[in-house]
Amino acid sequence: MTEKAEDTERERAFLACAVEVARLIGVDVDRPGATARGHARSLAGAVKRPLLEHAHLPEELFTPLMAAAVHDPDPSFCRWFVEPALYCFGRRRVLEALVEYLRTGTDLERAGATRAWYWAHMPLRADRSPAYAPDGTRDPAMDTSRDAEDAWLEVSMQVLVEATDVGIRNRVLRMLPISPEAYPPRLHDLFERSLSAARADPDEDNRRWARAVDRARS
Repeated sequence: MTEKAEDTERERAFLACAVEVARLIGVDVDRPGATARGHARSLAGAVKRPLLEHAHLPEELFTPLMAAAVHDPDPSFCRWFVEPALYCFGRRRVLEALVEYLRTGTDLERAGATRAWYWAHMPLRADRSPAYAPDGTRDPAMDTSRDAEDAWLEVSMQVLVEATDVGIRNRVLRMLPISPEAYPPRLHDLFERSLSAARADPDEDNRRWARAVDRARS
């Protein structure tokens, strides 16, 4: 696929996701004369505040919200979809959804999952969302995420070993820690295979990650 074709596909996918989110929360989706990119960005801006103002979001909104976060091509603005999902559905569930995109998604979706993963770790504040109880608390189980974090490491390394697209390998490597101690014991063998793959990668940036791991060990 050419770069132009990828851009077109990305814009169409994001627009479809933004329209669905807007429709589900009752925001007018009609933007006469707008390009696909402009239409999608306008809708993203229109839903940003309403999403954060809800103490609860309907269950049917979770999947479209995560799809919009993943398909938003802007690494900064995808926060507008990630943040309300964190508050209303919990960090654990958001991370699990992103792991699944990384595991089974297209290359475009995998790239989007890495962008959204960054924002999925943003600090949560009780004064930022009515999703908290009046005393500023919430169920801690919603944000318990160790298993999802480990799953992300595992799937990232599987992608690194198996993916043919150098850009995807580069994206997952940038999210992987260079210290072996950051990986649970059950993933150490996979970490070593990933390190070997990175050392032999034709891309200099990916080989640089392997050298950083070796320096951290010395």
